[in-house]
Amino acid sequence: MQTLSENRCFGGTQGVYSHASSATNCDMTFGLFLPEEAQDGPVPILWYLSGLTCTHENAMTKAGAQQWAAEQGIALCFPDTSPRGEDVADDEAYDLGKGAGFYVNATQDPWARHFRMWDYVAEDLPALLAENFALDMDRQAITGHSMGGHGALTLAMSLPGRFRSVSAFSPICNPTGSDWGRKQLNAYLGSDETTWARHDASLLMAETGFDGPVLVDTGTSDQFLDLLKPETLAAAAAKRRQQIQFRMQPGYDHSYFFVSSFMEDHVAFHAEALYA
Repeated sequence: MQTLSENRCFGGTQGVYSHASSATNCDMTFGLFLPEEAQDGPVPILWYLSGLTCTHENAMTKAGAQQWAAEQGIALCFPDTSPRGEDVADDEAYDLGKGAGFYVNATQDPWARHFRMWDYVAEDLPALLAENFALDMDRQAITGHSMGGHGALTLAMSLPGRFRSVSAFSPICNPTGSDWGRKQLNAYLGSDETTWARHDASLLMAETGFDGPVLVDTGTSDQFLDLLKPETLAAAAAKRRQQIQFRMQPGYDHSYFFVSSFMEDHVAFHAEALYA
């Protein structure tokens, strides 16, 4: 692991690090905020998964999460959204290839060699963090925005016992029924749609749900509402009687102005679960 930068931030440290990933077969970069309490011992961790076109840096600099995490004594991890490098496959479209890993393990060429973002976020990066930083890996929570909200919800519901809470900002809720999903799942996983279901938050909610609290915020003025399909997740959660706060926020769009406006709520929501 290589330290790219470390900066004092709200009494703690905002670092950026790179490492060779066995999951993606390339070098990966991530951001990690450690609150001041990490100097005295392991602290709980909140994962933030970013959306399409983003790197580790977008949420790290725009979401305004560090202030609230510092108040709660919680670490923040900002992984990248895809593998990177000259030999990594890409596409001219913004919503496929680099910056658009969709948090799945690709099985189709030319993506299969590097695009294993599920394993990276679920196994590879957590193992690295546990080995190198003062983190309590028994106290984890996860959140994300858009494509990252999709990733947060699907990981949380597929890894029972891993996360104490899950939240999402304007998540892609039904990728098997949306152009933000069908295109990517077909490219990464192939045409057999039975392999797509485990990466659809609405289908997972109907089938298994989440054993813990869930918070979802979406703006009523989000320009991508027809692609996000929040109503599918709300309906599945209601039918299952899932413990959930599902909020449509009046006038907010899809931007980081929206994310930063409700970040304090989300960090406080996770802190309650992490310190229960």
